[in-house]
Amino acid sequence: MTRFLDGKTVVVTGGTRGIGRAIAAALLEAGANVGICGRNSAEVDRAVSDLRNRAPGDIKVVGAVCDVSRPDQVRSLFEVVDKELSGLDVLVNNAGVGFFSATADLSIEQWQQTIDTNLSGAFYCSREALQRFRARGGGYIVNISSLAGKNPFAGGAAYNASKFGLNGFSEAMMLDHRQQNVRVTYIMPGSVDTSFGRNSEPADWKIAPTDIAEIVLGLLRMPARTLVSRVEVRPSKPKK
Repeated sequence: MTRFLDGKTVVVTGGTRGIGRAIAAALLEAGANVGICGRNSAEVDRAVSDLRNRAPGDIKVVGAVCDVSRPDQVRSLFEVVDKELSGLDVLVNNAGVGFFSATADLSIEQWQQTIDTNLSGAFYCSREALQRFRARGGGYIVNISSLAGKNPFAGGAAYNASKFGLNGFSEAMMLDHRQQNVRVTYIMPGSVDTSFGRNSEPADWKIAPTDIAEIVLGLLRMPARTLVSRVEVRPSKPKK
């Protein structure tokens, strides 16, 4: 792979597994220095160790424990990146949770955790990134949303609300900051072959996490004059 991201720094939230882990690995291969986070310290340490083992010798990987629903922890994450890596060029908001049940059966805690992580967490991280982009003259934010952000389904009240909100937030943020050389894209995958979600059993018909990583790389390769504002991606041949 061409190292077209040499000298760039990228933060990937929820980068310890699944889609985030695949994105972090692909970014390293493209030459970027990468910062990841997760809520579990053992998972963060393991992911950082594995990523460092596969990264070229001159590429840096750092990790931090961070619950993105906590603004104080988000601030600490970006301070670690400021200290250990060189600036910030790209943010990938990938961290997410999901609770799936009828609305009447959702607990208040489940609703709040879903909205606070999937939507407010993206805002907290984006706000930190935008402050740094302002000093650097621009940057890129990629939000990992879902087709659930446009297609509601039974049992998805909290998750649908968070992803519908993330899509709207992404578009408004793009309009707010496009004249400051900040590009914003949201990706809406369908069923991805990870442990996340209602149907988490492995299946070869699902989208692979590495496929989403390829989409992220494709976005970052686009000339600065062009913005792909949203991407819908679904399995070619879904299960009947």
